Amino acid sequence: LTIAFSLFLILPAQADLGVNIGISANTAVWHGEGTENENGEKETRDATGAAGYESFFIEKTLGSRFALGYDFAPDPFGSDTENSTIFDLDGKADGAGGFVENKVQVNFEDLTTFYATFNINENVYIKAGLVDVDVISNESLATGSTYKNTSLDGETYGIGYNADFGNTMFIRFEGTYLDLGSASVTASNTDNKVDIKVEGASAKLAIGKTF
Repeated sequence: LTIAFSLFLILPAQADLGVNIGISANTAVWHGEGTENENGEKETRDATGAAGYESFFIEKTLGSRFALGYDFAPDPFGSDTENSTIFDLDGKADGAGGFVENKVQVNFEDLTTFYATFNINENVYIKAGLVDVDVISNESLATGSTYKNTSLDGETYGIGYNADFGNTMFIRFEGTYLDLGSASVTASNTDNKVDIKVEGASAKLAIGKTF
């Protein structure tokens, strides 16, 4: 990304293409909630965490006020590994009880946003869009069960400030709310079902070039 963006910086500007391209540094606070349904018994847990990640974007302006864009972050955030040790009545091969360990960790990858912006004035704009992220499940369970990977689809809203400098460069500060939606996954060899949902808020510093 750095090499590609550097090439854009040294290329001569093309007049009136109406294309913006740039890279962003993002800081976000995420809140996730999971509900496990095991044979009708439900248990809900939630967690909050912060993450920093990079993304790149490309936009096409439509007149002086509107723009349509695409933003991509390959590795936005992941959870810590959750370890739990429980006593299982069938924890040993001979049928006797024993302590077993479960480990669960989740990565969120390929955060993709398609969005539209509207310029309120020369510098301030509002933003709305659709988001999609892959959910990669990494678990080691005593039952040998696994959960399939899935994806979350949601929406985002935000407001930002854009300032031009030089002939074709710009810098932006942006705050957004992201509702990544919800999804359900079922264990491979049990009836356990887990419903997850994630939302968050992010602050972005971006630099780009207009063509």
